[in-house]
Amino acid sequence: MPPRRPEILAPAGDLESLRAALASGADAIYFGLDEGFNARARADNFSLERLPETMALVHRAGARAYLTLNTLLFEPELPAVERLLRQVATAGVDALIVQDPAVALLARAVCPRLELHASTQMTISSAEGIRFARGLGMSRVVVPRELSVAEIRRLAGQTDMELEVFIHGALCMSWSGQCLTSEAWGGRSANRGQCAQSCRLPYELVVDGRPRELGDVKYLLSPKDLAGAFAVPALVELGVHSLKIEGRLKGAQYVVTAVQGYRRWVDGLVEGKRNEEQLSRDLADMSLTYSRGFSHGFLAGSDHQTLVEGRFPKHRGLYLGRVRAVSGREVLVTPDERPWTGGLGLGVERPEAPGGQVSSPLEVAEPAPAAVEPRPGMGVVFDAGNPEDKHEPGGPIFRVERRGDDWVLGFGQPGPELRRVAAGQRVWLNSAPSLAKRTEALMSQGEPEGRIPLTLTVSGAEGEPLSLRASAGDFESEARSQGVLVVSRGGGLDEALLRDKLGAFGGTPFSVARLDCTGLAPGLHLPVSELKALRRQVVAELTAQVERGPRRTVEEGPVCEKVRATLLERVSAVPEEEAARLLPLCRTEAQLEAVLEAGLGEVELDWMELVGLQRAVERARAAGLRVTLATVRVQKPGEEGYDGRLERLRPDAVLVRHWGALIHFLERPEGQPRPVLHGDFSLNVTNSLTAAHLLGLGLDTLTLSHDLDETQLFSLLEHAPAGRFTVALHHHIATFHTEHCVYSHTLSGGRDYRSCGRPCEQHQLSLRDRIGLEHPVIVDVGCRNTVFNAQAQSAASLVPRLLERGVKRFRVEFVRESKEEASRVLGAYQELLAGRLSPAEAVKRAAVHEQFGVTKGTMKVLG
Repeated sequence: MPPRRPEILAPAGDLESLRAALASGADAIYFGLDEGFNARARADNFSLERLPETMALVHRAGARAYLTLNTLLFEPELPAVERLLRQVATAGVDALIVQDPAVALLARAVCPRLELHASTQMTISSAEGIRFARGLGMSRVVVPRELSVAEIRRLAGQTDMELEVFIHGALCMSWSGQCLTSEAWGGRSANRGQCAQSCRLPYELVVDGRPRELGDVKYLLSPKDLAGAFAVPALVELGVHSLKIEGRLKGAQYVVTAVQGYRRWVDGLVEGKRNEEQLSRDLADMSLTYSRGFSHGFLAGSDHQTLVEGRFPKHRGLYLGRVRAVSGREVLVTPDERPWTGGLGLGVERPEAPGGQVSSPLEVAEPAPAAVEPRPGMGVVFDAGNPEDKHEPGGPIFRVERRGDDWVLGFGQPGPELRRVAAGQRVWLNSAPSLAKRTEALMSQGEPEGRIPLTLTVSGAEGEPLSLRASAGDFESEARSQGVLVVSRGGGLDEALLRDKLGAFGGTPFSVARLDCTGLAPGLHLPVSELKALRRQVVAELTAQVERGPRRTVEEGPVCEKVRATLLERVSAVPEEEAARLLPLCRTEAQLEAVLEAGLGEVELDWMELVGLQRAVERARAAGLRVTLATVRVQKPGEEGYDGRLERLRPDAVLVRHWGALIHFLERPEGQPRPVLHGDFSLNVTNSLTAAHLLGLGLDTLTLSHDLDETQLFSLLEHAPAGRFTVALHHHIATFHTEHCVYSHTLSGGRDYRSCGRPCEQHQLSLRDRIGLEHPVIVDVGCRNTVFNAQAQSAASLVPRLLERGVKRFRVEFVRESKEEASRVLGAYQELLAGRLSPAEAVKRAAVHEQFGVTKGTMKVLG
């Protein structure tokens, strides 16, 4: 039996790209609305007013339409999103792609049958996390790009949830849903669809406080693009439901080359025809359209030496070679090896790693686009200086000549500034007119036809009308002839005649998949005109049904207040606390020493590599402190052991940072007590519905999201029990949380923890940005890196209002502070909460040691 054919899911940032996806054979498209609430706010997107028309276009092509509502919601937006959901469900959208649990909760109340998919922004990365998503009504999970094929296989074996896998396009350096760089540095949040592309900026490496020269490698956080074609056979075999192409900010040509390439590859694999030569040509077309260089991403496991090329942050295309000489308007280019080599294989597990990690697979080559010879009209770009320069030397080739093994490229006027081109520079082919023409020709063909297979059932007897029933999935139409069947003088209505006349669906969305004539008596006649009339009737009725989309009941009355009230009924009363509490979060023994001397009654321990954690717990307990242990930020399949290690230390409380940990600590065996559970900022709580849902599940407190500014924070607190929340009072915001290891990439030749030599144990790294701020990089037990903001952020100015509102829990979080620095910060904020220092005086005292100062940060309300 052939494997199930996975869905090819294409991006659509505008109507032209949507039409390109449908024309190229996409099974489904995903898109956003002009009204916002989607993770690509910069795309042109689609009009809500014309959404029924857009859905009709998609459905006539036999495809499904998934609407991205995959951002976080702020409290004042909940009523607007409820109204939006009502219109979306009525318009016939097939499914929603969701980040915020609040969207799922509202969608279930507005339209219970509306299909919900958990966005990769939701950071569902384990079987336990999938159980959380299922509780929200999700039927599919978009797995994080950081999972390898081996990990996806393990995940698929632990759940029957549909899995959707990114197979092609740009990679985010941070785990999706866990990137706060745009929020911290630009006042615009990636969790709100406004990514500032901080990973595509240059950074200088600082090792143990001293700059390290890396030559022209400056884009230390800019990954190459994903081309996961060689993972597809394994993903098909393990039953992945959907293969997703990234690219809602790219154009129609990108969509055409990617969808057609993966369509051919998947269809060939399912049919047992593996054509790698065609795949190589298709990868070349994709490279010419848009590529920062291709890699397997993380599908083959971590390879810190090949994921980041580091010399450019944007489209390059196909590598041609290096400049040998420049003469007048000619450039002599010597073909060279591809600038990316190495890579890992797919789908083979090594033994369990410490903590239960699933291993990287064995070695195979990186994605290899076919070699392409330069031709007149093709575009080139030269690596000449600053890649951020919008006017890099490059342009169309006027003339091509072969000289021995070299290429002579001739340029006209206007053309590239060849005075900036020098020997040794790399040359890339970055466009091809033939691809633009191919896209134009495809688009000129109009709407796809015949993609919806019908079952036709014909029945009738002499003296009765002919009955025709046509069905396609949930859609069905039945028609009866005006005249009655009579005895035929000839062969009568046989299968061939009926297929010819009833199945002539040219110019329509339909085709005949099956014709059932068993209910029709033999030897009967009906005029051909009647057969055609029957066909036209069922086509008209089915077309209208298909265009409308799934049949669903939509709740007309308001639901938001009802949902909130129902959720809050499950939240127990807030215990009265005598006074505000300062909650120090420590990462080193020196910081813990400062906490012990400060006389505080509670400490949160975030020993990111877990080394020495037991000793720290014992020391805090011996001093009489209540101990809270922080989980890792994300957990992949095979890493369940991390939660178990924390459990064995019997903490008083756990700081929960991912959905898997939430479910792990909630699902206790009967009679086994669980620790107090505090939800951290990484759960992205920005509204009262999500907060009430999580508190109702069993979390005791929640840390408010760093995406909230002052106005949004207090708006949330008006509709939720303020005593259940923790506010980050002083901290260096965790900006990137990435699977890529900067230590391994820059300080070793190793691909992962097995071969890197663990430079993180001997050195401290920071990344210096373009304005001179140095952002610390710290490694956790999973070898993931967290980049912390150089500037500390303080919410001291909000403390009087927060206390008045009823907030009692205030966290002070340390990164690399010394004992003396931590003591100063703790003392300042202890005095603030006691009313002996003003907010301004507390910040001034806490900021004495801060090299880059203390800001109001994300709490600042932007105009």
